[in-house]
Formats: sequence, C-alpha cells, structure tokens
Amino acid sequence: MTVSRVINGHTGVREGNRERVLRSVQALDYRPNLAASTLAAAQQTCIALIYTNPSASYLRELLVGALRGSTRAAVQLLIASWDELGPKSRRDAARHLATRVAGVILPPPLCESKAIVSEFTSAGVAVVAIASSHFSGRISCVRIDDRLASRDIVTHLIAQGHRRIGYITGDPNQTASALRSQGYRDALAEAGIAQEDALVAPGYFTYRSGLEAAEHLLALPHPPSAIFASNDDMASAVVSVAHRRGLQVPGDLSVVGFDDTSASTMVWPELTTIHQPVADMADTAIDILLREIRRAPSSQQATVNHVLPHKLVTRASVSVATG
Repeated sequence: MTVSRVINGHTGVREGNRERVLRSVQALDYRPNLAASTLAAAQQTCIALIYTNPSASYLRELLVGALRGSTRAAVQLLIASWDELGPKSRRDAARHLATRVAGVILPPPLCESKAIVSEFTSAGVAVVAIASSHFSGRISCVRIDDRLASRDIVTHLIAQGHRRIGYITGDPNQTASALRSQGYRDALAEAGIAQEDALVAPGYFTYRSGLEAAEHLLALPHPPSAIFASNDDMASAVVSVAHRRGLQVPGDLSVVGFDDTSASTMVWPELTTIHQPVADMADTAIDILLREIRRAPSSQQATVNHVLPHKLVTRASVSVATG
C-alpha cells in the first residue's frame, strides 16, 4: 500500500505520489500509532516460555527476564504451565503449541526430557534450554557453571574452618543436581577432607524435602557444623529446622544455599548463597532463540552453549567454626 510505504519511510514510491500522501498526512494532522506498530511487529514472531513446578521465587526471576527480553525485541511471549496439562494431553498440547510459536524456552526439568525436546525440534520449532546443558550440541542453552559454583561455596565454608559439611542434593533427574554434587566433592577433595556418605541427604529442590533432609542431618550422632543445600528453598528449610531444635544460626550451625532468589533474604539470618542470574539467563535465551528463528533456513549454525558468571553472595548465615 502506497500510503503505508510513505508513512513508514520505505523507498520505491514515485515522487509525485509521495508528495500527495505527505500533503494529506499534514492536512489531517496524522500521527502514527506507535503502540499499534509495535503490536503489528510483534505479531510476526511468537515465542513461548514453558515451565513446570518451580519455586515461586525462581519462577519470578524467569518471568522478569523473559518479559524484559521479549519487550526489548518486540515479540509476543506466551507463558504456559506444563503442570496444567494432563499426562495424556501433553503430547497433543506440544504439537498444537508448535503450530503457534516459532520457538520455545524450556527451563529444567522440561529441557531435560528427550520426548518434550523432540516434540518441538521435529516440528521445526527452535528450542533454547535454561540452566541445563543436558542436550548441549543438539539445542542451545544458557547456564552457569554449576560445578564450579558449588565448589566455590563449599570452599567458602572450609575457609571458615568447617570440616563436617552436610549436603542436601537436588532433584536427581536434573543435570544441575549432579554437577552441584560434584562441586561439593571437588571442594572436599581439594581440602583433603574425606567425604562421608552420612553427611549427604537427598532433596528435590523443594522446601518440604529440605525439612526432611535437615531433620536427618541434625539428628546424626555427630551432626555437621555447616549445611550446604543445593537451592535457597531447601536452605531456608534448614534454618527453620535449626531454630526449632534450639540451634543458633550461624553460631551453632552455618547454612548456605544456591540461586540467590528472594527466598534467601526472607529468612533470618539472611542466607549466604550463590547468585545464579536467572533473569539474565532468560533474557539471554530470548536473544539466542530469536537469532536461531531468524537465521537463513539453509545455514548450518552451530548450537550455543552460553555460560554466564555466578557470584558468591556472603550474608549472615555463616560464621567461623567453633568446634
């Protein structure tokens, strides 16, 4: 349409036609609707963030980053909960979603499901994983170095004189859990501390599993002087159990977490933790996803394994070992 091409500054319009359109625009005092223009541009690309059963604080950071990235790129963002779909309808839902979006962002554990990832990739939908390199080489991912981050925070406890350090694992079905467990073992080995299986308790990244693990560790005949929980929700549960048992944190027990979500500052004392930039990871995932969507179909661009830096955040939940 000639009028649209003139208003939007496009070339290929005869000069006489351009002048007539501009005179009409001036006479009508026409001003482009920027909101409508942005919406029209956004309708050209729709992407989805699909999540399942995260903690509220982790989900908040995911949404903040994804909304920031999609707004900057002027694309539509569809946010969907996998948990709201029944097991029998999930495959059909994935297939239907694949007809509506050009790309999806998957946090754990969805990004570690071969069936879910294959459902999208086989339909030609670009996929970027957050906080996991489980399918690195097959799909792009944005993550931190979980193993190194875990080693860093355990090394911090060792530097405070702690040698009996309890550990609460994460969901055994997630790659990050295995990497954080390895980082825990790395730090102990580097300090010449023998690992004791009795000091490792299973967790599932939930507050309730943190309660159960903390009860187990603190009931040991020779309990740990410090506990590293592999996320902040479980670390918060450790603090709660310690208080109920009459223990002082950090005087009697030092506690550290992982993620630096809002949960880490909603307990007393506030938690020393590893800052995982979840919002930045989601934002970066948007950029990577859009590059993959917009690249030429014939191009053979390699997948991206993007590692963001983590940070040790020291707060009041750690003190020098007294034993």
